[in-house]
Order: sequence, then C-alpha cells, then structure tokens
Amino acid sequence: MKVNTQSVNFNADRKLIDFLQNRLNKVETFYSKVISSDVYMKVENTSSKVNKIVEIKINVPKDKFVVKKQCKSFEEAVDSACNSLERRLIKQKEKLRVQA
Repeated sequence: MKVNTQSVNFNADRKLIDFLQNRLNKVETFYSKVISSDVYMKVENTSSKVNKIVEIKINVPKDKFVVKKQCKSFEEAVDSACNSLERRLIKQKEKLRVQA
C-alpha cells in the first residue's frame, strides 16, 4: 500500500515513519482493496500533554475512510487510529459480502 505522510510543526524521524508503515500494512490484511493512505501528523501548541494528532485517510474503491486521534504520543495515536480503521474496514467488508 502506498502511504503518504506529512508532519506539521515537526520533523518525523525514520523510526516513526517505519512504525506507521508497519501498522498500516497490518490494516491492509483486513481489507485487501486498499488503494492508498494519507497520514497527517501534527503537534498542537497547547500546555496539555495530549497534543499529538494523527489523521489517517484510507482510500478504497468507491469510498474513503477518515480517522482522527489525539494522544500523548504519535505511536499511541497511530495504534488507536489503526484499530478504529480495522473495525470500519471489517464492517465495510461485511456490508459488501451481504450485498453480493
């Protein structure tokens, strides 16, 4: 799967991008028709510790799924967002199976 990543207000290191790529590859096992994904990682300027935002957009044929999570670390936000995406992709797969 092609993954486009953008980091806003910081420079993402290689370790974070590799973690993101590996986690999204696991998501692809639940729904094989994923075309591409766009990931936006942002650091919000607040005094709160929960200031890391990850937004993942997954493109599938005839549809698009968007999940946005805010957590203490990017790894935690990516993991949480991918769990949500897995549930949504499984629902989509079941819906397509019922229609066929």
